[in-house]
Amino acid sequence: MEVINDIIKKFKFKGELTDCSVYGSGHINVTYLAVFNNNGKENKYIIQKINPHVFKNIEKLMDNIFAVTSYLRSEIRKAGGDENRETLHYIKTENGDKFYIDEEGNYYRAYVFVTDSVCYNSADNSEMFRQSGIAFGKFQKLLSDFPADSLYETLPEFHNTKHRYETEFIPAVQENKSGRKDTCSAEIDFVMERKAYCSRLVDLVADGSLPLRVTHNDTKLNNVIFDKDSNKAICVIDLDTVMPGLALYDFGDSIRFGANTAAEDEKDLSKVSISLEYFKAYADGFLSQAGGSLNACEIDNLAFASLLMTFECGMRFLTDYLNGDTYFKTAYPEHNLVRARNQFALVADMEKHMDEMKAIIAELAK
Repeated sequence: MEVINDIIKKFKFKGELTDCSVYGSGHINVTYLAVFNNNGKENKYIIQKINPHVFKNIEKLMDNIFAVTSYLRSEIRKAGGDENRETLHYIKTENGDKFYIDEEGNYYRAYVFVTDSVCYNSADNSEMFRQSGIAFGKFQKLLSDFPADSLYETLPEFHNTKHRYETEFIPAVQENKSGRKDTCSAEIDFVMERKAYCSRLVDLVADGSLPLRVTHNDTKLNNVIFDKDSNKAICVIDLDTVMPGLALYDFGDSIRFGANTAAEDEKDLSKVSISLEYFKAYADGFLSQAGGSLNACEIDNLAFASLLMTFECGMRFLTDYLNGDTYFKTAYPEHNLVRARNQFALVADMEKHMDEMKAIIAELAK
């Protein structure tokens, strides 16, 4: 802890340090919670060592975060909200920088810890999932007038499904680096039969029907913090992947992850289906906040985006399986294939229920 204590001295924290310990269970960055005594008042801060292997341009990443959170704080103040609770408050270094680089080239950043808050890894009920929809919907609404094209694209072409199909999936099939192609011919056919899905949103962006917006791009439930007493969503966290994109991507990926009736790597595909209860709950929360800032084309494609993000994720798992498991961490040789089959089973179930999903959106958007 001696090293992190030296790092702490580089930031503009208030008070005297009383405790510092490793915090959370994140897999990408190393996170610490520092506690300070500020004239009898306890101040808590989060310090993170940023992973440079995942994020190649940390300077631009931090520019994104400061730009977005500063804008959010301003909008929250205008609305009479609590800017210190409804978005993250990042702290600059003593030199006024957005991050600190130590002698070994390690990057560190810091922000104010949101007190009396809690995170969850899965939604125990539909109301909890609805609350996460409220959080991400509010994120969209507050940033609806932010110039998305001014942000750095942290992960280029991340949700460009057409690009993923043409430049990643098809070469993986053709090259068959793992020699596994014969073990997944049905899954390959499943993807190729749905090639038309890949370009639908890309084409709508090209013709101006879908606007670029600020997107979070990691809309899992554990990236929402809840008030520990009321269990109401407070704000969205983990802003490393904030960049230009489509509101549809964030909505669709939330549904892919949160409205699946089974775990992402469940082998028994009979357990995999779309929970229309959870779908409706999330859509209700999301549209209650963001509905007024979305255009008709965005609303019309929310249900399809849920299918597309699931299809894209399954295609990525299958691509990695064909390439020899070079991207996603796996626990056993067929893990990526199991994941792909799981996602494709969810796609197939969404196809069966697409009319119902669209009807839910139409009713909620009235």
